[in-house]
Amino acid sequence: MTTDALLGISDLPHQLPRFEDIDDGDYAPAIEAAMAEQLAAVAAITADPAAPTFANTLVPLELSGTTLARVLRVFWNKASADANPDIDAVRAAFAPRLAAHSDAILLDPALWVRLQEVYADRAALDPESAYLVERYVTELRLAGAALGEDDKARLRELNERISSQETAFELALQADSNDLAVVVDDPATLDGLTPGELSAAAAAAQARGLDGRHLLTLVLPTAHPHLASLTDRDLRRRLSEAQRSRGSRGGPHDTRATALDILRLRSERARLLGFENHAAAVTADNTAGSPQAVRSLLERLAVPAARNARAEQDAMSDLAGFPVEPWDWPFYAERVRSARYDVDLAALRPWFEAERVLRDGVFFAAGRLYGLTFEERPDLPGYHPDVRVFEVSRDGTPIGLYLLDLYTRDTKRGGAWMSSFVTQSGLLGVDTSVVVNNLNVPKPAAGEATLLTWDETRTLFHEFGHALHGLLARATYPKFGGTAVFRDFVEYPSQVNEMWLLWPEVLASYAVHHETGEPIPGDVVERLRAAETFNEGFATSEYLAAALIDLAWHELGPDEVPTSVEEVAAFEQRALAAAGLDNPAVPARYSTPYFAHSFSSGYASAYYSYIWSEVLDADTVAWFGESGGLTRENGEAYLRHVIGIGGTRDPLESYEEWRGRPAPIEPLLARRGLA
Repeated sequence: MTTDALLGISDLPHQLPRFEDIDDGDYAPAIEAAMAEQLAAVAAITADPAAPTFANTLVPLELSGTTLARVLRVFWNKASADANPDIDAVRAAFAPRLAAHSDAILLDPALWVRLQEVYADRAALDPESAYLVERYVTELRLAGAALGEDDKARLRELNERISSQETAFELALQADSNDLAVVVDDPATLDGLTPGELSAAAAAAQARGLDGRHLLTLVLPTAHPHLASLTDRDLRRRLSEAQRSRGSRGGPHDTRATALDILRLRSERARLLGFENHAAAVTADNTAGSPQAVRSLLERLAVPAARNARAEQDAMSDLAGFPVEPWDWPFYAERVRSARYDVDLAALRPWFEAERVLRDGVFFAAGRLYGLTFEERPDLPGYHPDVRVFEVSRDGTPIGLYLLDLYTRDTKRGGAWMSSFVTQSGLLGVDTSVVVNNLNVPKPAAGEATLLTWDETRTLFHEFGHALHGLLARATYPKFGGTAVFRDFVEYPSQVNEMWLLWPEVLASYAVHHETGEPIPGDVVERLRAAETFNEGFATSEYLAAALIDLAWHELGPDEVPTSVEEVAAFEQRALAAAGLDNPAVPARYSTPYFAHSFSSGYASAYYSYIWSEVLDADTVAWFGESGGLTRENGEAYLRHVIGIGGTRDPLESYEEWRGRPAPIEPLLARRGLA
């Protein structure tokens, strides 16, 4: 066993980790060694007898965590994208220890004193350095650095327990999602699925030893994509009920008690830090500023969204001949869409072949906007056989690597995400970045084309927006590298990148029939655009419902959190009824027992971030449209003011400097049919 491949800097291009040299047993000792290294470095800073300066305090503090960050980036990706029981055990064991490690730095009284002294003299620093000092002082204060020792001791206990319980929640959810995958014995009930989806379901069953049958694996959101196409209503019901029962069946994988415990712990921690509740603590250091501002936006949108959803529901029930249930909505939505706009999204999948979408859509748009080119590097191995590696250049100069892990598997958590292995930093002398996109597309049998759904195509554009942010941001300090921005700002660049999905020049490039080579018909494209606000009542309502559930839970005080798991559903119902979103046919995008964003993925009291960022996104999309669209000049302006600055300055200040005003809400209302 050797930890060199984790602790050392890789000699591969762009410092791509040597995944093939890393064994599961290497992670624990590497994390141990990297934590010890950082603590020793921080101890050296605080022991320095010289007066605190930026050079002897902030610079070594930024350097202190580089090895640990390198190790954890590889480990967290392994734990999310290709886990196994050994990795899960390491994760569970180190969750509280990593929380304690972070507290040892954030709550160090000597470090706090030194930072305050540097903060007092920050006017002499360059803007990025001054902002670094400001961010450290703010973050340490919000983390509890100014508390007394007794309160710090309790805070440490809370942070360790919260970290352990968040890990427990995610592991239980993953296990229950795997257990609840729907086994189908009669292939006739799978009518409506494409050949690729059928072969993926057969392969998933075979991988579990269920030869001759099919397995429908579950996805993270409430509404499974197969609900839109399966004609067998009973199978749709089974699939929907499996999705909604995750984490709430009792037994070892029930997540509800864990979620309630997390809520109580978070709330107590917020009170200890001087906040009324966890929502107040989270929003205090985000662009929203307060939970009241968040609630105001969500509730403003809820009324018209619920109204539109009811109108959509009436149209679908009329077509179905009976009141639609949650498992019926996606199916009949496509029938109404087809009848009203003559658009059948399922029938369009032959035009969304994954390779064409990637190269001639996603990469094509990035080339036009930012001068990027992508060369596949089969000589550079990924962490799993499915992973592909591309070298990215800008105007001929390499700027990093892009890894794509497209397909679902039992060892990968649900959803889609972007993360980094290497982040550019002037201080570290690292000029390039290495980023990865993970999706969960069913993998067809060998030799069959991967045909994406409309939503999967949008998701690829979305996640690539995060990847662009990670590849193109330029910062001196590691703390500001890549996507290291406020939580309620980070979704903005990814949502902007979705606009190129239907942009005429981009669509003409990638939307080509995978068998005939024929471009997608122009009249179909026009009908797609005409139908853009169709079913937005449902989409907006299900999202707002989840955001309000997340916010409502985190507005509770420690004594207000329910004590019984049987109260979880009732609490959700009350929260949704108060906002007028308690429509049984429109379940929340996520419910508490499987709300990974809220209870294990860093979006606690911040799931509002998507719609909050969409205000900026919709305004930016309007600007691109008014300014000539897919041009290098427009890409450079957006790069200069948004994705190119990383976390080096206040993002809203930069945005308003660019646009000359704050973002108005009207473009968002128009986009979602809520005006």
